[in-house]
Amino acid sequence: MSLILFDFDGVLADTLNDLLQFGQEACDELGVKHTATAHDLSSLEVMSFATYGRQLEVPEALVNEFVRRCLEKIAAKKFPPAIFAGLAEVVRALSASHVLGIVTTNSMQNVKMFLSAHGLEECFQVIHGIDSPGSKAEKISKARMQFSQQVEVFMIGDAMSDIQAAQAASAQSIAVGWGHQSLERLVTAKPDYVVHAPTELLKVFAKVG
Repeated sequence: MSLILFDFDGVLADTLNDLLQFGQEACDELGVKHTATAHDLSSLEVMSFATYGRQLEVPEALVNEFVRRCLEKIAAKKFPPAIFAGLAEVVRALSASHVLGIVTTNSMQNVKMFLSAHGLEECFQVIHGIDSPGSKAEKISKARMQFSQQVEVFMIGDAMSDIQAAQAASAQSIAVGWGHQSLERLVTAKPDYVVHAPTELLKVFAKVG
């Protein structure tokens, strides 16, 4: 059994269009003259709402307000984001033999609404969101302590910062090819595994046991 931690945006939830829309709306409301594009997200080394705001040229004094507005807009959305094709089945299969968790810079409220909408709330035993203190590496370590210090831990992410956080927390890292950053960029962070489609996660964990 392993502890498998997923990033949320770009790994479980297909939130690219939401992030672009809500980031643009927050900029407009705050008087920031910047047009949000997919490149703004893909170019981030640290994937978070705060760094996203800075990339959109939000003044430092308004970054926290930008983050707050983005999270509120996501929470107020009538329908939660879609899950990437085939991933729900993979999550259910992995949860039968492993402990699953989520470590994200999104809010726990938004994550729980998403899991409930897709019938996956019973598959995840731990969620650490932006509401939890600490860096992503510290949250990975905290999740490990919740179960067993001896359990093998994996972090699945779509950003260089996910891979770097896993490395800092002595966890195995898995880079995915369907998220906000390109695999060409992700491999420069030297992940332990690279997967191009959700079903390849089953192959990874069939090998590691």
